[in-house]
Amino acid sequence: MSELLLPEPALNEPIVFVDLETTGGSTSEHRITEIGVVEVGPAGVSRWSSLVDPQQPIPSFIQQLTGITNAMVQGAPTFADIAPALLERLKGKLFVAHNASFDRGFLRGEFRRAGLAFDPDVLCTVRLSRALFPAEKRHGLDALVERHALVPFDRHRALADADLIWQFWQRLHGLVPLDVLRAQIERTTRRYRLAGDITEDLLDTAPAGCGVYAFYGEEDVPLYVGRSVRVRQRLRAHLSGERRSSKDIRLAQQVKRVEWRATGGELGAMLAEAQWIATLRPGHNRVPRVSKSDPADAPWPFDGPIVFEEREEALQSRAFHVVDRWRYIGHAASLTQAAQLHASSEKLPFELSTYRILQSHLARGLRVMPLGLPTDALTPVSSVA
Repeated sequence: MSELLLPEPALNEPIVFVDLETTGGSTSEHRITEIGVVEVGPAGVSRWSSLVDPQQPIPSFIQQLTGITNAMVQGAPTFADIAPALLERLKGKLFVAHNASFDRGFLRGEFRRAGLAFDPDVLCTVRLSRALFPAEKRHGLDALVERHALVPFDRHRALADADLIWQFWQRLHGLVPLDVLRAQIERTTRRYRLAGDITEDLLDTAPAGCGVYAFYGEEDVPLYVGRSVRVRQRLRAHLSGERRSSKDIRLAQQVKRVEWRATGGELGAMLAEAQWIATLRPGHNRVPRVSKSDPADAPWPFDGPIVFEEREEALQSRAFHVVDRWRYIGHAASLTQAAQLHASSEKLPFELSTYRILQSHLARGLRVMPLGLPTDALTPVSSVA
């Protein structure tokens, strides 16, 4: 098929249209049997494909669907054999695929097993088709072939299906106004090439539950502090490009580094967030106003440091938070560790944010106890002077 002539492309960045054939649907259990790539860039359009030895049998129904047999992949290169050259072919380009999470997930897993990181920006043409043609019910590749008069030279073979995605991309330029197409592409693209040195693998180590996080920019200048009951998920929402506001996008463009801290609960996250904001004074956070009625210091209504417990049921974890004279010390996994945390802590100044937050929660019956007493000594406190 000859390439369509596009008067002005929706994107000026290099693009790869990718399709895979595999031994099944599980990225952990199954392996790739064929890779097809249509590469579009300043030099024009090029095509590349390779069978891959999955080093496991291909189920018979997969052989019938794709036409790829065990005999065909015998002697083909393994993924590890082609990984460096394939990564060089794909890196720095927008990764476009139909049901892209499938193809990206398989490639990311294979590259990881080969000791390489793979985190391209990704555009799913299923999602793009749904966004552009919401009245249509079917958005599978067969439906696109029928609806947009695409010309398959084969089906369920990797390069042939990658070529169909490329044909669909070209058709869109004649069906959708360019400004609308560009806007939907930007809205649909997931930006996995994250800020600075931040990668998907790094975000995998962020807390799944409650915590706080801080973004830093050039010269490690604090940009923003936030909290969430799902820190890892919130960080991805900030940085990956999905469902981001224009404000989030502007912030993400400045981020060079991120740090986080698990807090063991929502109240702990509130206290830690307020403490970080007061200490770091990041440019994208509102600094709480200090009114004339706010104390510069306040009497501590307890005889010494206190501790309160929070539980994260989803993670089946518990945390003991330590506060002393309106200063949030931190949290520990046990009362013994909480006492050690307090003993090793520095003397901190009065924290207005801690005062405000705890006053509110103590008034609602937060159960606290003096640090050093057994758990059954927890006593509700109804008010604080």
